Amino acid sequence: MTPTTMKTRPIESAAQPQSGLELKEVLAEEVFRKMISLERKRSERTQRPFVLLLMDTGRTQPTAKNGRILLDILSALQAATRETDVMGWYETNAAVGVMFTEIVLENNLILSTLLGRISDVLRGRLTTEQFSQIKFSFHLFPEEWDANNPERQSNPTLYPDLQKRDGDNRVGRTLKRGLDILGSFGLLVLLSPVFLVIAAAVKFTSHGPVLFRQQRIGEHGTAFTFLKFRSMYVNNDASQHKEYVRQLIAGQAAKQPTNGAGEGVFKLTNDPRITPVGNFLRRSSLDELPQFINVLRGDMSLVGPRPPVPYEVEAYATWHRRRLLEAKPGITGLWQVQGRSRVGFDDMVRLDLRYARQSSAWLDLKILVQTPRAVIAGNGAC
Repeated sequence: MTPTTMKTRPIESAAQPQSGLELKEVLAEEVFRKMISLERKRSERTQRPFVLLLMDTGRTQPTAKNGRILLDILSALQAATRETDVMGWYETNAAVGVMFTEIVLENNLILSTLLGRISDVLRGRLTTEQFSQIKFSFHLFPEEWDANNPERQSNPTLYPDLQKRDGDNRVGRTLKRGLDILGSFGLLVLLSPVFLVIAAAVKFTSHGPVLFRQQRIGEHGTAFTFLKFRSMYVNNDASQHKEYVRQLIAGQAAKQPTNGAGEGVFKLTNDPRITPVGNFLRRSSLDELPQFINVLRGDMSLVGPRPPVPYEVEAYATWHRRRLLEAKPGITGLWQVQGRSRVGFDDMVRLDLRYARQSSAWLDLKILVQTPRAVIAGNGAC
């Protein structure tokens, strides 16, 4: 479907009437940002990347000088881009954007060619001083994620819709964070005797630390140190688990049998790395209790998607990453209370995305109330 186009609001400056330039149709800011969101989803389905080029003058208040520069940028873009390229305001009267779609990016040569072509046109219309005021930036989707890099992996420029959603829902996010702080602190105090008993059981039945610390990938692809009670022997080999995770994400993994009745789970069972005490802790989900510390720190929420390990993220398809972009990871969530390890990986991601779309304080409370029953039932646990 062809997007609805809108003529830009006239730049209110003395430069416009003197320029004699009639601008062609350009997408308004709200529409252009919406198109970026739609293009991301298209790219996820087709596996074809797109490039967003921004040209920023750094000024939001119209002036005669700035107005002239913006008019010349828009005119130059019309002359240097294809009909199929989508052009609009990323920030009205300050930053102009162009989405180059249906391109093959085998190397950086095409980016250099695009920038060179547009720069040549602009240099012919602007003074050296005016040209130097423009900040050019290329943003490629999908981004290259390095799951072993602790810094934020997602590029916020490519997600203006998520920024708008978060800005519009500040009250909801504040309420959610307040619930996280009160809930995690209260449960840490209430369950402190249980912590001591579990710590003693772990310490005196196998060699190694009480707490298991592991790098996990959190919101926006940012790494953090994840805490659990240790349920495995130290210095174990994770290669079998890595291979099973790769197969699971690719949809090639078979369900594993459980000790009880049932149709099996998408999870390694009878894992030789797990200690006898660890086996009980995992079945009862008591190994998860230290994650309340992660919630108190702000790395996680009480409710949200399960935080993955780096080698899991490395195997993700592009659309799988949305579970890390649209919600902060949590101790429990829709997957834990409705599917757990009984459903495949793609279905787990869909549950996470459904939670992100419908997220509210009421939904969080419903999930928290349902979690103890899911834990006691043990469906999907092993």
